[in-house]
Amino acid sequence: MTNTYPEVWELDSLFSGGSDSAELRSHLELTAEKLAGFEQAAATFEVPKQTADALHVAKFLVQTSEVSVDIRQAGAFIGCLMAQDTKDKKAALLQSEHSLMRSRFQSAFLKFKQALMETDPDIWSELLSTEDLQEFAFVLDEWRKEAKRLLSEQEEGLITSLGIDGYHAWSELYDLLIASVSVQVEVDGEEKTLSVGQANNLGSHQDATVRKEAYDKLEAAWGEKEELFAKTLNSLAGFRLQMYSKRGVDNVLEEPLQMNRMKQETLDVMWQAISEHKQPFADYLTRKAQLLGKDKLAWYDVDAPVVENSQSFDYGQGSEFIIRHFGKFGPELEKFSRHALENGWVEAEDRAHKMPGGFCTSLPKSGESRIFMTYSGSMSNVATLAHELGHAFHTHALRPMHDLNRSYAMNVAETASTFAEMIVADAAVKNASGKEEKISLLEDKIQRSVAFFMNIHARFLFETRFYEERKNGVVPASRLNELMEEAQEEAFAGSLSEGHPHFWASKLHFYITDVPFYNFPYTFGYLFSLSVYAKALEEGQGFEEKYMALLRDTAVMNTEQLAMKHLGEDITKKEFWEKGIALCTKDVEEFIKLTAEEG
Repeated sequence: MTNTYPEVWELDSLFSGGSDSAELRSHLELTAEKLAGFEQAAATFEVPKQTADALHVAKFLVQTSEVSVDIRQAGAFIGCLMAQDTKDKKAALLQSEHSLMRSRFQSAFLKFKQALMETDPDIWSELLSTEDLQEFAFVLDEWRKEAKRLLSEQEEGLITSLGIDGYHAWSELYDLLIASVSVQVEVDGEEKTLSVGQANNLGSHQDATVRKEAYDKLEAAWGEKEELFAKTLNSLAGFRLQMYSKRGVDNVLEEPLQMNRMKQETLDVMWQAISEHKQPFADYLTRKAQLLGKDKLAWYDVDAPVVENSQSFDYGQGSEFIIRHFGKFGPELEKFSRHALENGWVEAEDRAHKMPGGFCTSLPKSGESRIFMTYSGSMSNVATLAHELGHAFHTHALRPMHDLNRSYAMNVAETASTFAEMIVADAAVKNASGKEEKISLLEDKIQRSVAFFMNIHARFLFETRFYEERKNGVVPASRLNELMEEAQEEAFAGSLSEGHPHFWASKLHFYITDVPFYNFPYTFGYLFSLSVYAKALEEGQGFEEKYMALLRDTAVMNTEQLAMKHLGEDITKKEFWEKGIALCTKDVEEFIKLTAEEG
């Protein structure tokens, strides 16, 4: 089959010339001018005193949206440059320039939010009911509440300014550290020098020797630089804790919960349900160990294939596989994904000097998205591609909404991506051509449950405990290793022979400043999407329109309201989460039954 899907993304239509782009330079200069005007408008914005002031608020919102779109467009593009080539020093300079611009925007925007906060409650209610502002009632109310939780305008401005060369700089240092890591691994008889992303992909290699060597080499690399990583993580966390302390916040989960528009009780019952139903997944890992000839799995065996000659897909085949199964769900998802794949929205090539991991970034000015990953042909890679296309589709579904009503929380962002992943995984299992293929695909599906119920849980346990210890001073690398192994032992219910002590150094999510606790939203999204998926199966293709309506609501209501409106479910109750876990348990039961028949 001819591959009609480019494996290297197309960026020139956004700004031609990469990090030397004259178009980007012109865009940044024009944005800087708009930003100066925005800063002036924010500085002179007065507290609304009467209902007629709704027009002034509305005008400022227009200006806010225009500047924000330009800044985000540039930021997304620069992020793509950084990801595709970690050696691009000019892109790193552009990132620093952009960080300053974004910081200035946030400081000016805070002045506006402070003015909203000071508005008389009765006037505020009247303003939100006006024709000019009714559409933005949810986000305006959210901004006003945010301002109430913050310090004074001057103090918050100082935090934002110092964050450029402090807080955010530590995150940027992490990117540089990761870019400096490469390992030599013998793969299929050939010695190869691999980036972190490429070496991570070997976790699903058929050959146990290759898996172990890749893991050992990476673990040694993390160990060699552990003091640098520990300094980075401690400094980032220290800044965050000081910021929380000044704001009078003691619970480190307060900000991430607010950002995810969910209640503490929702998070608590979700983890409670998972903790009480770990055994089937521990049984799966035990069965997998037996199939691999081991008593227990080591960390580097968790993603190992249990069936020899597991199905492999080149990029074109993987793309077609996704499009075909998306089409069975709905025409809009199929059409959108084909357009994205055919028009070079995806960076998938397996090459050196790329950042590890995958992401989807939206370009609000051009109304497009770009997807980043390293594709090497496994079913897991196909699932990742489907996952990121799900993110892009979420952005696409929100296009009819005003830009200010497109900002959705991360937990529901992971709902759309995981839903897309599930369509592909479930369809693949159901359409398997033989028992071995079915076992392979079923296992890949269960691996996601293990990732969300165990791996992500370990990250959450580690991070909450690390932050508590960090309140009392710097946590040394040796202790970080201990905390990580303890979290993995608990989260994997004792089913591993050895964990990954330096996982805290290897995982980008711990170092992202924009999203604190970048872990539990994945598990939320996975289980929430199971309920959405159950409705989709029940209603067939006609569900797509309802699904897109749900996605549009993700930006204008909290998660508890969203679940009640679109699913009729109370997600503060453990029963909701147990229903999703039960569906995943069925996959484990089928896997154990099928592999027992294999002997």
